[in-house]
Amino acid sequence: MRSSSPKTLLSCLLVVACIAATFAAYRWYETRYIRPFNPQATVFSGENLQLPVNLAGPGPIRLVHFWDPACPCNAGNQQHLAELIERFVAQGVEFYAVQKPGSSGHLPPTLQALQPLKEVPGADQVPAVPAVGIWDKDGHLAYFGPYSEGAVCNSANSFIEPVLEALIANRPVAAAGTLASGCFCSWRTTTEP
Repeated sequence: MRSSSPKTLLSCLLVVACIAATFAAYRWYETRYIRPFNPQATVFSGENLQLPVNLAGPGPIRLVHFWDPACPCNAGNQQHLAELIERFVAQGVEFYAVQKPGSSGHLPPTLQALQPLKEVPGADQVPAVPAVGIWDKDGHLAYFGPYSEGAVCNSANSFIEPVLEALIANRPVAAAGTLASGCFCSWRTTTEP
């Protein structure tokens, strides 16, 4: 019986090391970015949500995007949000963004039109992100909740376009509380009593 040469042994070890590295990289990616879709519904209630004092009251329609840079659900939402900005800025809608307190990150260049807000009164009660608050021309909260329902977020299953279209047409909207299941990340950083 012939013994294995050092080259053959080294080649086998290299193949095993490559397979192990590939498996480890896949597991890291899976735990970091792939989340199983949770069909459990999330309750979004905007009863305590208010615009900051400098934006409160009558004015243009205002959309506030609540986001967490560490949330992988933002990736699917950002293209939809860019489309909303492109479509509705020309119709007088103002767009703002609130980043999860204590987080760090930046919006992509396609969303630089969002004006940053340091805080929104009542935002500590936001259950999950990505989420959106829309205030009408009178400064009343017309909608608070997710952009859409389901595993993906796009204009085909969006709640936002109909709300903005109704407000632009001066039709009243009262949907400050919603129940939806989708790709969400927790916003709250403290535990409730």
